[in-house]
This record gives sequence, C-alpha cells and structure tokens, in this order.
Amino acid sequence: MSELHKFLFDGLPVRGMIVRLTDAWTELLRRRAANTETGPYPAPVSELLGEMAAAGVLMQSNIKFNGALVLQVFGDGPVKLAVAEVQSDLSLRATASVSGELPANAGLPDMVNVGGGGRCAITLDPKDRLPGQQPYQGVVPLYGDHQEKLHKLSDVLQHYMLQSEQLDTTLVLAANDQVAAGVLIQRMPLKGEANLAGGHGREDEDQIGRNEDYNRIATLASSLTREELLTLDVDTILRRLFWEEKLLRFAPQQGDSGPRFACSCSRERVGNMLRSLGTEEVESILEERGNIEVGCEYCGQQYHFDPVDAAQLFTDPHKQPPAPSRMQ
Repeated sequence: MSELHKFLFDGLPVRGMIVRLTDAWTELLRRRAANTETGPYPAPVSELLGEMAAAGVLMQSNIKFNGALVLQVFGDGPVKLAVAEVQSDLSLRATASVSGELPANAGLPDMVNVGGGGRCAITLDPKDRLPGQQPYQGVVPLYGDHQEKLHKLSDVLQHYMLQSEQLDTTLVLAANDQVAAGVLIQRMPLKGEANLAGGHGREDEDQIGRNEDYNRIATLASSLTREELLTLDVDTILRRLFWEEKLLRFAPQQGDSGPRFACSCSRERVGNMLRSLGTEEVESILEERGNIEVGCEYCGQQYHFDPVDAAQLFTDPHKQPPAPSRMQ
C-alpha cells in the first residue's frame, strides 16, 4: 500500500517526509501498458515519471495547498513532455509524451535537455478559483548555477525550491517498475510557514546554507542509495539514517488518506469534448474511421463511440455545448 510519512527533528528547525508509491504507481504503469496504441513507457521515461510522482506528493504535502500541484518537465529531447499531477487529497496521475528512440540508459539531459532547452515548471491550480484568479506557476531551466546540465530531477527541484521558498531543501528520489519513492528534508522557516507561491522573509534568506543542524541531517539523507530507497521499509530507512536523532513522527497517511492513483477522465467528459467539435466534424471522423476512439493520456482508459453513440450526443438539444472544453 502506498504511504506517506511525516516527521520532525525534536528541538531542531528541520522537517522531513518519506513517500513510497507501490499500488498507486504500478496501477498507473499497468494502465499505460494496456493501452494498445502506446504500449508501456520506455524504462528511462518510467523512472522519470515515478520520480516526478513521488516528488509531487512530497511537495503537495509540504505546502498544504487546496488544489492541484502540477509538475511538468519539457524540452527539446525525445520526451516532449512529462507531467505528474497531485491533488490536495494526494490522489495522483501522470503521463509522458515520447517521440523517437531512447537509449536504455538515457538520463534527464538525453530525454528533455539535448540542446539546452529543457525546463521544469510547477503549477499550483486552486481548487476553488476566484473570478480572475490565475494559477501560480514557476519555471526553472534544467541547468545549474554554472550553466551545467543537471542530470537528476532531484537537483532541479532542489534548485527550484531554494528559489521559490528561500529554504534549504534536500530531495532523494528513485523509481523502478514496482516502487516510486522519495525523501524530503527541509529547513523550517524562522517565521510562519513558507510556500511555493511566496511568503518567505529576509531572515530565511540569510540562513540559506548556514544552519549546521540542517546541513548534518541533509548529509545523512543524501547518503541513502537508490537501492535502499526502493527496497527498505520506512522504519528501516529512518533507523539507518537518523538513529542518533530524536524524531517526532506523525501517523502515516495510507489508504483513502494516502497517495493513490486517480484520474478525473470519464465517458461524459469525452462526450462533451466530442460535442464541442460539432456534428459535421464528428460525422467526418465516423466516415473516415467507422467509429471514434479516444484515449486518456493520463490513465490509458479507452472510450469508444460507434455511430449510434455519436448520434446520441447530439439528439438532446439541452446538451448542446455553448463553447469548446478540453478533457482534463
């Protein structure tokens, strides 16, 4: 069962989280593999998406945002776009668009930053938007302070969070075809609670890189290997890393309150999308193909509409769409 664990270091300005995505992650991969049009993700893409999903859960839990946190990586490589979306209730979904061949050992630069055009964007989309309110978005390039290409997603996100929150953050991420996992260690703000949309103070900026307690704990967390993160249970990881520290642990979030796969697509939404195309366009597709098949890019669910199904979309005048809408 997928799980999220939060903890504090007693008496120290440091907090941490560990996420392990098991059933949530394998369900996402299973649905993609079952899609006859796309087939499974190449192994490097699957690993990137798994790390993004784990990071998305950690970041969403860290900021307590009422809405969707959308993590995107895009650029000029074979992977045109990779997206992980995590809602405030920790339901998640992810997808990637791949064009071209990938070597089996492709890294982040090989996938999305071949020519230096790779970017990482994090969008906070409020659940209940006010009139005129726009989602908050921050974007960073996939290279470091010295213009060197970054090879790990964790390095990109650490750089992003340092810029956005003005707080030291350490991330360790890993994924395979069974588990997607991550560890987040962060220096706590001196006043109030910072978030990705701002709210930090000058005092926090002055403390960047200077807190000895955080630096010690971050070094311990960074010693965790990929194999350990993917194979060890949470209790073992915490003992292995922080056996000399006093931890204050919160109840783990599992099941309905924990990370889980969920997609908001539905036959009704696809039908609304088809209605927005208009009768002539739908009839043209039917003449060419005989039926209409629409697949959700996030979960792989296939929706089939034969001529009878398509005709029913336009029989009720009350269901005629006032304007085009996109499937979410």
